[in-house]
Amino acid sequence: MHSKRQNIRKIDILNLMDTLSKKDYIPIYAEDIHEAREIILNLIPIHSSVALGGSVTINELDIIDTFRDGGYNLFDRYNQPDWPATLQCMREALLADYFLTSTNAISKNGELIQTDSGGNRVASLLWGPENVIVVCGINKLVDTWQDGMTRIRELAAPLNSKRINHKTPCNISGTCEDCQTKQRICNFTSIIKSGKRVGNPITVIIINEEVGY
Repeated sequence: MHSKRQNIRKIDILNLMDTLSKKDYIPIYAEDIHEAREIILNLIPIHSSVALGGSVTINELDIIDTFRDGGYNLFDRYNQPDWPATLQCMREALLADYFLTSTNAISKNGELIQTDSGGNRVASLLWGPENVIVVCGINKLVDTWQDGMTRIRELAAPLNSKRINHKTPCNISGTCEDCQTKQRICNFTSIIKSGKRVGNPITVIIINEEVGY
């Protein structure tokens, strides 16, 4: 049975989905991570090639092993022998049938805001894969794109820097210090204002629970 808070959040999600639809995204509602996982598997046909953006959200969906073992052609960035092989895998992933990732924030105006250390997620969202699927928890919904940037600086970037053990000031301080270190986590930032792209429109799955960073 839904709590009052869940119902309020669902209204917020449905309002955002209406905005996303008007901006040429394909929005899909998911009640929880289990439903989101099933939606993704229904969207991506067996034998498709699949690429992944580095994402706690995608890891929490417990879907990667299915792409490894379920008859898909996975560009497996997590299972390479060394860093040069990982880079090559991410380059080749630009030709994937489906790119599955998350974003750092979505504004009420239908803007997707994300930042990368290496840029492969930002690049794949904008260009390359035929289909893009973005999965986002309710915790990533913000009022404006400026709030999205604040969320990146004060939450997403420091947590991700710590997660992948980048030697950055925010790893220690917990907030962005606009560093110029070699392992800077926020080198490439994009703000997507429309779901239109070369290929099919961006699909956005919004989950009515907190997922990822």
